[in-house]
Amino acid sequence: MTSGTTSGTPGPARPADGLTVVLAEDSAILRDGLAALLTRRGHAVATVGDGVALEREVDRLARQESLPDVVVADIRMPPSFTDEGLRAVLGLRARHPALPVLLFSQYVETRYASRLLAGDARGVGYLLKDRVADVRDFVDALVRVARGTTVLDPEVVSQLMGSARTDDGLDRLSAREREVLGLMAQGRSNGAIADLLHLSYGAVEKNVAAIFTKLDLPQDAADHRRVLAVLRYLGV
Repeated sequence: MTSGTTSGTPGPARPADGLTVVLAEDSAILRDGLAALLTRRGHAVATVGDGVALEREVDRLARQESLPDVVVADIRMPPSFTDEGLRAVLGLRARHPALPVLLFSQYVETRYASRLLAGDARGVGYLLKDRVADVRDFVDALVRVARGTTVLDPEVVSQLMGSARTDDGLDRLSAREREVLGLMAQGRSNGAIADLLHLSYGAVEKNVAAIFTKLDLPQDAADHRRVLAVLRYLGV
């Protein structure tokens, strides 16, 4: 079911197999369309129209010990239409560090996006509206973010790299290893990378292992080396 947006309105009822989603989007047409799309696929959705309402709704659910499985947020929302959605997401992640969030916007905002990724980037996604050509791609990205994967549009990766500081560890990577790392930054699995680069799965595993070694990433089980490698690549 899709719930309303006012304070005190019950959040989305947890479905048997789907996700619970809080969707923040100021365009009523897009907001209702996305909510209907996700509902048809078995997910439960609560909708809000601005960043303040997003924070209020998620914090209210947290007090009820029913955090959503994932938050989807536009970046530019009322009142100033600059970066309210992204700042709201940063505030939510500060208070609820494990909360998965998917930014869904027409714009790449590198400064705050870098701050978001500089924390624990697991369960963080950033897709550009104009570049999502297939509904299945959006839903797949949403599910992967909810499960803790980092999912970034290639254009977001490119712009973040352009604004990133230089890290001398990256110059130790071969051209192929940088290519593999770039696809890792997009949230691709080893199997998907093998398909895209026409490599064997074992060859991709060897490249990933070499990346971890050359970037001197710790082997401590508490560290997620794949995410750490992506953060090093993006310079955040």
